[in-house]
Amino acid sequence: MERTTCCVVGGGPAGMMLGLLLARAGVAVTVLEKHGDFLRDFRGDTVHPSTLRLLDELGLGERFARLPSRRLRDMRMHIDGVTVVAGDLRHIPGRHKYIAMVPQWDFLDLLAGAAAEEPSFTLRMRTAVTGLRTEAATGRITGVRYVDEDGRPGELAADLTVACDGRDSLTRRQAGLVPEYFDVPMDVWQVRVPAPRDEDRDEAKDSRVFLSMRDGQVAATMDRGDYYQTSYLIKKGMDEQLRAHGIDWFRDRLGGLLGWDREATSAIRSWDDVKLLEVTMGRLPRWYRDGLLCIGDAAHIMSPVGGVGVNLAVQDAVAAARLLAGPLRAGTVGPRDLARVQRRRRLPMAVTQRSQLGEHEMLLRPALEGTLRGDRLPVPLRLLRRVPALRTVTGYLGGIGVRPEHAPAFARR
Repeated sequence: MERTTCCVVGGGPAGMMLGLLLARAGVAVTVLEKHGDFLRDFRGDTVHPSTLRLLDELGLGERFARLPSRRLRDMRMHIDGVTVVAGDLRHIPGRHKYIAMVPQWDFLDLLAGAAAEEPSFTLRMRTAVTGLRTEAATGRITGVRYVDEDGRPGELAADLTVACDGRDSLTRRQAGLVPEYFDVPMDVWQVRVPAPRDEDRDEAKDSRVFLSMRDGQVAATMDRGDYYQTSYLIKKGMDEQLRAHGIDWFRDRLGGLLGWDREATSAIRSWDDVKLLEVTMGRLPRWYRDGLLCIGDAAHIMSPVGGVGVNLAVQDAVAAARLLAGPLRAGTVGPRDLARVQRRRRLPMAVTQRSQLGEHEMLLRPALEGTLRGDRLPVPLRLLRRVPALRTVTGYLGGIGVRPEHAPAFARR
């Protein structure tokens, strides 16, 4: 029987950060990732100022700075011809006054490389968790069952299993933990459109996010250098019905909304290039069972609004490592320790989800219904236009957030 102290299920931002931090604490930790690499389209590519500060504290700031990136310093909306700066990061505290736009696979490779330097860290790729090991007498979770890259089944015993396997978490489901879901007004089509060649753009390191709303349409696009990473919102559950219109219909709608000509949108060759994200949003009433903890999207499923899911997941991992490293080393980790993690992270999660739900109802639902107008903006947006200082407040909340976590002393380099 294989054994580790902490088994982390899922090699995303939460899982890799937790693995790195626990390994630096001297905890034997094994991360199981079902894919063979980190290359996935349309993953969250935003690294927020609080995470950038964390990387500095971990001694990884210089390595991160060498990754290809662009910098987002403000967030703008175009609503029926009216521009609103929704958040400005130029005046927030700290040395990182921007969100770094970095391919998530590069970020994960960086964390994996740093973790591999620790003797107590193991990363097993192409290893898919299929179930949980459970102690019959007590119901305590004692590890996982898995299938390795050769299709061979195996078991890994662990003092603690941490579910970092995302919004559709198999580990969460196997543990019988059921989220409470919120109503959301939209699903999202995700697509890449090549950016025009422009020497000034090529040299610039700044990026912008534009959220455009007009005539019942909503799209957000991020300038990623050689392409625009674009999310086009549709009413919830309308994917199949809308695809029946044909790809030319979508090209014309998207191009008209964002001002792109047919040459740009012709890169969308077929519906195969348009990926559907079925948006869900919810939270677990309790994030843990004896022997198991959920963090990140496994614990609280975030809306894509604001791109804050990755940042929140990383912050969960930092709090979990700080609070659990000692009990894991001592072999005493139990439900009370896991409850402390949930208590620590409940407020940031709740505030962020409340903000996202507010944006759904104030902006996205009326925009998709065609009732949002530029000459009748909601009061919060009118205040942002009139009082520039408020943009720094929203920039702080979006970029740093409530109760940001710092690297534990044992993990600093």
